[in-house]
Amino acid sequence: GISGSFQYGLQVSIINSPAEYIQSFIRETWLKRYGSSPSAEMITLMWSFIVSIYSIGGLLGALSAGYLSVRFGRKKAMLFANIPALLGAALMGLSRLCGSFEMVIAGRLFSGVCGGLALNVHIMYAGECAPRKIRGLIAITASTSIAAGKFVGFALGLREVLGVEALWPILLAANALPALVQLLTLPFFPDSPRYLLIDKKDKEGCI
Repeated sequence: GISGSFQYGLQVSIINSPAEYIQSFIRETWLKRYGSSPSAEMITLMWSFIVSIYSIGGLLGALSAGYLSVRFGRKKAMLFANIPALLGAALMGLSRLCGSFEMVIAGRLFSGVCGGLALNVHIMYAGECAPRKIRGLIAITASTSIAAGKFVGFALGLREVLGVEALWPILLAANALPALVQLLTLPFFPDSPRYLLIDKKDKEGCI
């Protein structure tokens, strides 16, 4: 779950604490670029777009989860989810350095794709790999991982951690860490028995 439903919980909660700093960043960037301060309505619009575009990315990721999990398998689909996660983290982490709030918007979109894809495939993968006796227990780890991700996101957003003006790009890029952990560990995991039997016709591999 560390790069499945955990990613979703982390990305949903992590955007809350740096709201004030990101709005100030939009104002400063706009002023440098166009020579005039944007209206309060424009800043609110841009901020709303940064928050809500995650849902659009989530929809795209969720819609692709079924195809990718059948075409490449549950494990590889989970690994694919790390690509938009790392791309989004890089865009958001470098946005202040490059002076572009559009990079935050694009980063949130890619993070949404990761969240929508990873959340759906994680539930599928964990349920199909779990032994019958503990299948219910394994299934509820998805919601546990979401709660853990939200908690970590709020904790990282504290002023004593990363919730300060100088560090908000690092805060937004924090989802790169679970993605890297998964890239290093998931290749050693087996693929889903259901996928091996039904989609790959590999009875021996399934057994």
